[in-house]
Amino acid sequence: MKVMEGLYYTNDHEWLKLDGTTATIGISDYAQEMLGDVAYIELPDAGESFAAGDAFGVVESTKMASDLYMPVSGTVLEKNTEAEDDPGIVNRDAYGAWLVKIELTDAAEVEKLLDAATYEKGLDA
Repeated sequence: MKVMEGLYYTNDHEWLKLDGTTATIGISDYAQEMLGDVAYIELPDAGESFAAGDAFGVVESTKMASDLYMPVSGTVLEKNTEAEDDPGIVNRDAYGAWLVKIELTDAAEVEKLLDAATYEKGLDA
């Protein structure tokens, strides 16, 4: 299991990469490992807005279904249609297979997320 430096994480195992006021969001390697073979992903369309903690999509695997939770508040700029068309890309590269890109509503919310070291410690607990 791999935890990428330079990303922010949630306790629900989403990751966030910040680029100015744009955030790219996906699920962690730990999450895809726990899910098993991902068979279905449902993502929101561009223009939809979410508050931090809102469910923004669903990921289903051969083991279970799980909601995806927005790490920060924002409006969807783009969804990864490749992930919807070929959900297995999440298993092949959890950090390369982003799910949505959003425009942040409040950049200060990013400070509430976990850094890589803190996230990794939580996985070991």
